[in-house]
Order: sequence, then structure tokens, then C-alpha cells
Amino acid sequence: MAGETNLDALLSRMRPVLKDGEYVFCTLPHPATPDLGTLAPVGLFHEDEGLTLILRRERADAAGLTYAGTFRQVTLSVHSSLDAVGFIAAVATRLAAHGIGVNPVAAYYHDHLFIPSARATDVMALLESFAR
Repeated sequence: MAGETNLDALLSRMRPVLKDGEYVFCTLPHPATPDLGTLAPVGLFHEDEGLTLILRRERADAAGLTYAGTFRQVTLSVHSSLDAVGFIAAVATRLAAHGIGVNPVAAYYHDHLFIPSARATDVMALLESFAR
């Protein structure tokens, strides 16, 4: 099933869901071979500088990994197409207007936002305003 590409439909139909817990971004130098079963990252990306992991804060703490900040995960629960144009730009622009940074991750069915933990309530109100 193909995802939605119409920007107005994406914005009006999205239902942001704030996930429980806090997440962090960690990096490990190449050639890192972390125990992914123990760390259970929700995302990873191979960069030239090292392996980036997105994982629950408590798992990073237990493994002794360092990180710079804590984030909450918001899933935009509308099936967005990987070809959709402007969806994340519209969301990021609205958040930026309120001084809120966002780290978006696109997956097959949904887009996910990692937002500063302290701003979670503000983010949810702003995102829910798109559907109004």
C-alpha cells in the first residue's frame, strides 16, 4: 500500500503519538561491533565518523555510553510516502518558529521526530494544531 503524498492530507490526518521514555543519540567509532540485542536501538546509521545509535536513555546509561542530550520520540501516525514533499519541512518550520529543534527519522510507514525532552508538551500542542 502506497503512502500519502498530499501535503494538506498529511498535515490534517497526522496524529502525533508521544512515546514513553527518553531517547539519546550515541556514537561509536569504526569498527564498532556493539551488542545490538542488549542496546536495542530504535535506529542506527553508519556515518564516516562512526556508528550513530538512537536508543533508550537507560540502555545507554547501563552500557556506559555518552550522549549530549535527551529526547522524546513522537511518531506522526499517518502513512506518509517516502516520496512525500514538504511534510517534515512544514513540521520542522512550525517547531522552529517556537525555538524547538527536531531530529526527524523517516521509516517505511511513518515519520518519527526526536525532540528535546523538556519541550514535549509544547511539541504535542503544536503538532495537534495541524489537524484543527
